[in-house]
Amino acid sequence: MKSLFKVIVLTAAVAVLAGCGGNSGIQYTDPTAVDNSSLNFGSTDLQTTAQKMTDSMLTFPPVVRITANSTPVLFVDSIKNETSQQINTDNISNMIMTELIQSGKFEFVDPSVATSVKAQLTYQQDSGLVDPASAMKAGTQIGAQYMMYGSVTNMAGVGSNGQTVSQYYLITMKLLDLKTGIIVWADQKQIRKVNNS
Repeated sequence: MKSLFKVIVLTAAVAVLAGCGGNSGIQYTDPTAVDNSSLNFGSTDLQTTAQKMTDSMLTFPPVVRITANSTPVLFVDSIKNETSQQINTDNISNMIMTELIQSGKFEFVDPSVATSVKAQLTYQQDSGLVDPASAMKAGTQIGAQYMMYGSVTNMAGVGSNGQTVSQYYLITMKLLDLKTGIIVWADQKQIRKVNNS
């Protein structure tokens, strides 16, 4: 009787697990595989843009010179979305920033967290709860030497039926020397996507 009970419980458990792990149709795929599912700016456009800009900047002779004996400090200003689409341009700047940091050639400051940093420094200095010997002092952060910024624009091609049949994107990036105001690097990436269906 005990073994019959065990068989019933085991069969029920397998049935429940099979139901939970059913065929939902969702699969993991290679995130770097080409995505040609839409004319909109997509993951492949993001990845190829970030790679192009990173490679271009790291091999540009003036940038090679300024990184030869030092590690310049940058910050990324907003990349303007001047397209007719909703594009999260933070994804572009974050991917470029990550690649540049991992190259070991640049360091970054992040002005977007300045309010949080200031609040934490005030807490450490003024709350009376932090050991003064370990509290971070205000006024010791390193200032950025360069600013990276850019824009994304697009033009749509419309067919005779009024449907969008192509998209052209132009992504431009620049690196500005904050001391001199000189643009020391600039590049652009062009993307054209056509719907052949």
